[in-house]
Amino acid sequence: MRLKSLEISGFKSFAKKASFTFDASISSIVGPNGSGKSNVAEAFRFVLGEQSIKSMRGKKGEDLIFNGGNDGARVHRASVKVIFDNPIIGRNSSNENNSEDSVLDQNKTHFLVTNSYGRALAVDFDEVTIERVVHRDGANEYFINNTRVRLRDVIELLAGAHIGSSGHHIISQGEADRILSASPKERREMIEDALGLKVYQYKKAESLKKLDKTRENVSSVESLRREIAPHMKFLANQVEKIQKMKDLKQKLCTIYRDYFFYEEKFLQNEKLRLQAEKSGPEQELANLEKERKQAEHELSASKGHDALSDEVMNIQRKLDEIRRKKDEAYRDVGRIEGEVNSLMRLIERERVRAQSDSGKTVLLSDVRNLANSIEEKSAKISSSNKEGGPGISLSTAEVITILQEIRALVKGFIESHHSSVDTQAISLAEADIAKLEEEKRKALEKNSSIEEEEKLLQEESRRLQKRMDEEKDSSREAERKVFSIAARENELRGQLKAIFVQETNLAASQASYEQELGDAHIIAGREAIPTKDFIPSTTDEVSLKYQNQHDRRKEIEKLKIKLEDGGIGNAAEIMKEYSETEERDAFLLKELTDLKNAEKSLLDLLKDLDARLEVEFKSGMLRINTEFQNFFAIMFGGGTAKLELVKEEKRRKKKDTDISIDDADLEDSALDSAQGSDEEDANAEKEREGIDIGVSLPRKKVKSLLMLSGGERALTSIALLFSISRVKPPPFIILDETDAALDEANSKKYGDMIQSLSDSSQLILITHNRETMSRAGVIYGVTMSQDGSSKVLSIAFEEAVKVAK
Repeated sequence: MRLKSLEISGFKSFAKKASFTFDASISSIVGPNGSGKSNVAEAFRFVLGEQSIKSMRGKKGEDLIFNGGNDGARVHRASVKVIFDNPIIGRNSSNENNSEDSVLDQNKTHFLVTNSYGRALAVDFDEVTIERVVHRDGANEYFINNTRVRLRDVIELLAGAHIGSSGHHIISQGEADRILSASPKERREMIEDALGLKVYQYKKAESLKKLDKTRENVSSVESLRREIAPHMKFLANQVEKIQKMKDLKQKLCTIYRDYFFYEEKFLQNEKLRLQAEKSGPEQELANLEKERKQAEHELSASKGHDALSDEVMNIQRKLDEIRRKKDEAYRDVGRIEGEVNSLMRLIERERVRAQSDSGKTVLLSDVRNLANSIEEKSAKISSSNKEGGPGISLSTAEVITILQEIRALVKGFIESHHSSVDTQAISLAEADIAKLEEEKRKALEKNSSIEEEEKLLQEESRRLQKRMDEEKDSSREAERKVFSIAARENELRGQLKAIFVQETNLAASQASYEQELGDAHIIAGREAIPTKDFIPSTTDEVSLKYQNQHDRRKEIEKLKIKLEDGGIGNAAEIMKEYSETEERDAFLLKELTDLKNAEKSLLDLLKDLDARLEVEFKSGMLRINTEFQNFFAIMFGGGTAKLELVKEEKRRKKKDTDISIDDADLEDSALDSAQGSDEEDANAEKEREGIDIGVSLPRKKVKSLLMLSGGERALTSIALLFSISRVKPPPFIILDETDAALDEANSKKYGDMIQSLSDSSQLILITHNRETMSRAGVIYGVTMSQDGSSKVLSIAFEEAVKVAK
């Protein structure tokens, strides 16, 4: 990397555009006092991002713009542009014909490249132009290759190439002495900057900033997890209950399927059995009815027809009518009993359901009364807290008393309704049963009357049969046959009556079965209903049906009660909310884990940076001391000089009162921290190491910097600055009249040192010293014109030698 040129326009005394091309390894800028040659060094500071106006000999940004002269008008803006050659490290400069530049470039391969482009400046261009413009209103603009950027972008780009707006590579006469007069702590910061440790310090500051932010995020995530933990626990309990309900429901479905399978099988078998038992008597009764009608017909048509025969036939007709009415009465009684049984099962279910809290209902009026009571109790508290409104002042004891009254109200409300039973459905069912019982009573009375009448007719029939038996007359054979058939019919009707009772009970069981199917579908869903190809989990013998079904029925009722008691609202919504909350907690846990890992990584990085800073600093100190001793011995003809680490108490740093142009542009950056401007705790008494300078002049008993003369201090500061630059060579060094205090002998030594230093860095020398000028490849002269502006003249090397001599 090589500094190619500098262009100044409107900056301080340079009213018009002035260009400096730095083709040689050493360039010199000369001119009389007041000509503006030191403004060139300040132009470098300006374009490289310097924010202290005081360091550029001004008070405000407007002072940096040419303000006019005798014949020259003032300008409205100032700009400085610097151009760098930015080849890929290891590749020769584009100017291959310039042997001096080639050597210079080969000696510049020491730059630490930490970017992906393999260049000193982290942009993928062979040539990089940096420009800064200031306007009279104080506004600043920054450009990289004609693209407007932030100040931070410029500083970060230059920091990667070990370049800054001030420090070890832009040194004025006052800056040279500053390293001697600085405190040990400030001196350490200067040397760390010169050693290129700013990059590590910048990374450390950024890492500390990230670490603080990471710890804030850790605290925030932990706080969020603590907030959702109680709700998460509540939802987990609800989900556990839901899972238990699912297990109970699954168990209920299993029992239901077995129950329905065997119940349906039993009902079908009973239907078939009763149909088989009923078919014979019904067929025989039908045949007997035909025979009886035929016998009656024969009896009425026979010649022996008389009053007895008519009486027999009349009695049979009455018996037929009575039996028809009796059958109707039995059917009514059976219907009523079936309905009563159904209502009794309903009442039983309601009573079982009423035993659980989920089966209870609360009247809206009761809830309103409770709400009104609570509102009255809490009104006192709310009214007393309204500013400027009516109300009474309540003590803590009074508030506690009111809250206790509210809790007592709620507790009493719960207890009063906990023991209550919803009797509305039961009452309606019982009323219906009462009506049915009344109908049954009437039907039974009617049936009893019919049976009494039937008994009288049967008694009359037996009397007639006895009378016919006494006559022993063959002509009465027809009447006897009619009575015989009637007797058999009566016997068969008795059998069918018994079967009818069983059918009635079976119909009630069928209705109960169907009702239970509906209930099962509502409670447990379709899974509770067995399919056609269902295989039961147990195998029952027919004889064990009632016992096993009874056990299943009891288990079903128990499970139904548990399911009703365990009701927790909308299970789907609870599961969804739990799933979402669990996912959020898992996300937060992952975030927390990532943040903890990031925190650990940052701590490891900080530890590594501290270690690297320590190693680089100590290594640099050793090399600086070696070079310092060499340069010091050259300048003084002997003697010793070294840098020493000393302990210094940590105190609050003075607040910088210097005027800043672009402080806002540096917000959110860690630049100040990287430059050692961190705010320090005034109460801390922790010791830290600074750097002191120890010197010993030959042939003098001088052991302290305070004992040095002005010239000796200048030589010492030059030796130290040169040794630093030799250890960590910057791309270029600007020396602004650092040789002003040197005599002719020391100027020769100074010239030899800068000649040696030019092997690793470009040198730009602002000087009056002829010896120094003789070392330059190009000399630029700066003069002041009549209008108060600076102008630039260049002198070739050969001519420079003549001028120097």
